[in-house]
Amino acid sequence: MYEELTTLRVDVADRVAVATIDAPPINVMTVPMLVDLMRFGTAVADDDEVGVVVFRSADPDFFIAHFDVESILAMPTDEPAERSGTPNGFHRMCEIYRTMPKPTIVEIAGRVGGGGNEFAMACDMRFGAVGRTIINQMEVPLGILPGGGGTQRLPRLVGRGRALEIILGGIDVDAVTAERWGLLNRALAPDELTPYVDGLARRIASFPPEAVALAKESVGNVDTMTMADGLAEEAHLFERTLRIPGTAERMRSFLERGGQTRETELNIADASGPSI
Repeated sequence: MYEELTTLRVDVADRVAVATIDAPPINVMTVPMLVDLMRFGTAVADDDEVGVVVFRSADPDFFIAHFDVESILAMPTDEPAERSGTPNGFHRMCEIYRTMPKPTIVEIAGRVGGGGNEFAMACDMRFGAVGRTIINQMEVPLGILPGGGGTQRLPRLVGRGRALEIILGGIDVDAVTAERWGLLNRALAPDELTPYVDGLARRIASFPPEAVALAKESVGNVDTMTMADGLAEEAHLFERTLRIPGTAERMRSFLERGGQTRETELNIADASGPSI
């Protein structure tokens, strides 16, 4: 299913699809990579053998450098800019990963910038390496602005002021700062990054896919619903999880294994799934 991709290498094991970005020399996001990400996202969203999607890079220094500047220069500018009223192709690609019913995890072991960071922000979780991960939005210094969702996603993650510091300043943000600001879930030691991401992905993939999908959907509603509407939808989605085949059996098994006892509850994460 994934063999025809030219900039991604995909391996599936334990219901986790690991997509390794491999586009030397520095993983610039060219049009072929954009097309690969769209094709892969469309396919993996419907792949019943996959419960979690992980992205990492074959290059230890770069996750995705940025979008191809030569492609931007080739965009027509002879007519005045007009509002299309619809998201562009890059936006649509990112939305595939934001809205698919499977968690998407990005492992950023080196630099990520521009459109690469915009793609990473569209995914559900991001993890970096202390002393290695650097995040940069380099568009304004080039006379443009982040046009792949950066001006919309970044403020939602780090707040307006910090987003403006990153975007207008074109500064490098290290892993520790990115974690503190909310741009990364965690900043880990370099040798702990991949093991943690792999463990988290396998853990999530071991849980009922319908519950995972509905939980992701409910969290995503925070972007489009008021609190009242979001709570009402959460109540409805909760009712749907109660009707998933096997849910009642899982809860009974939890109680039989010591759930709601002091000893088990003190180690609830270990009792509820495989360790990370």
